[in-house]
Amino acid sequence: MRATIRRAVIPAAGLGSRLLPLTKATPKEMLPVGDRPVIEHTVRELIDSGITDITVVVSGDKSLIQEHFRPNPALVAQLRAAGKSGYADAVEEVGELSRRGHLTYLYQHGPYGNGTPVLNAARNFGDEPFLVLWPDDVFVAAVPRARQLVAAYERTNAPVLALMPMGPEDSRRYGVPVVKEDLGDGSLRITGLVEKPEPADAPSRYAAIGGYVLTPGVVDELREQYRRHQEDPVGELYLTDALNAYAARRAVYGQVIEGRWYDTGNPGAYLIAQFAHALAHPEYGPVLRRLAGERGGADSPGASGR
Repeated sequence: MRATIRRAVIPAAGLGSRLLPLTKATPKEMLPVGDRPVIEHTVRELIDSGITDITVVVSGDKSLIQEHFRPNPALVAQLRAAGKSGYADAVEEVGELSRRGHLTYLYQHGPYGNGTPVLNAARNFGDEPFLVLWPDDVFVAAVPRARQLVAAYERTNAPVLALMPMGPEDSRRYGVPVVKEDLGDGSLRITGLVEKPEPADAPSRYAAIGGYVLTPGVVDELREQYRRHQEDPVGELYLTDALNAYAARRAVYGQVIEGRWYDTGNPGAYLIAQFAHALAHPEYGPVLRRLAGERGGADSPGASGR
C-alpha cells in the first residue's frame, strides 16, 4: 500500500523515568517485547502502512536505537560463515528496515514537552501532513493502526487522533476527547481534549492513545506555542494545547482503532505486553500456558511442591 501520507515522526527522546532503574542505561524504546525492541514494532507498523520517510527524534544518549537499525554486513557474514543462516537473515532484515523506512535521526532541542520533537521534525516537512506515533505502544491489529489513521485522514482531510474505548475509572490516565458528533464507523468529530479528568468530569468514554495525523495548521499552532514559551519560558510545550487551539476553529477527528493496544511505558503495562505477546507466539505460548498450569497446581491446597 502506498499511503497518501508518506512521512512519520517517532519521538524517542524521553527519559523513561517510569521504568527506572530498568531504563538507566537502556533506552525504554529498546526494551524487548517478544524478540524485538518495542520501537521496532512501531517502525514495522509504519512501513507496513506505506510510510517511506520516518524521522526518529532522539536525545544524545539514545545511540542504541541507531545501532539496532544500522546494517551490519560484518556480523551477517560472520553468521553465514558459521552456518547460522537463520540468524544472519534476521540481522540482515532488521538492517533493511532502515532503507525501506528511510530512517533518519534528529536530536531534540527546545523546551521540555511532547510538542517539541514534533516541531523539530516538522521543519523539514513543508506543507505535508504526517503521522506521529509514540515508540512505547504496541498494536496488534488485522489492519495496522497507522493505516487506519491514514484512511481516516483520506476521508476527512483533517487532523486525526487515535482513540480507544475506556472504562470510566481510566480517565485519570489519558487525554479524553470532547465529542461533537459520531459519524459512524468509529469516526468522531471532536472539539478538543481534556487531560486526565476525574471520571465524573470526563467528556466521553474514549481515550486518546498517542497516534496522530497532523496537518500544517496544527504545526502552526505548535509554533505559536513555542513563540509564547520563548517570551515566558514557563511550563512545557504540549501537543494537546496545539490541537485544542486548532480544534477551536477547525475540524479535528478521532478514529476509534480496531485492535489490541499495549502500552509499555510503565512496569505493569510493560509486563502485560510481554506476557500477551508471548502467549500469542506459536512456539512460546503453549510452553507458558503449561508452566502457568503447573504453577497453579503446585500452589493450590493439597498439592505437593517441588
